[in-house]
Amino acid sequence: MSRRTDRINEQLREEISTVLARQIKDPRLDGVISITRVESSSDLRSARVYISVLGNEEQQKEALEGLQSAASFLRREIRDRINMKHTPFMTYLLDKSIQDADHIFRLINTVQPDDSSEQNAKNGISELTKNSAAFNV
Repeated sequence: MSRRTDRINEQLREEISTVLARQIKDPRLDGVISITRVESSSDLRSARVYISVLGNEEQQKEALEGLQSAASFLRREIRDRINMKHTPFMTYLLDKSIQDADHIFRLINTVQPDDSSEQNAKNGISELTKNSAAFNV
């Protein structure tokens, strides 16, 4: 992507977040909703808006439905806030990357090292330093 497209994507992300936080009163959108990224097409006529919703799958689906029902309002507000020739048509998608990363971190935290493997690692390091000292002489 070009620098211009990156700037526009970031500006769209900020403006959508602001409108969601301050102007939309839909009860389906009361939870914690984050706009993780925006990807505009090369001609800037359409954009994919990725959202992350804190909650279970039902809350995520409701938030996505709420955003899709407010899409025309959001587009109109964005048009007034950003000076562009064409305001992009925005498609809202759930971003699962934050949940996936959380799941991976939880898996990593459940793995406990064995005492024997920890001792072997220390012994391996001490053997390595002995061998390297022999080469330095």
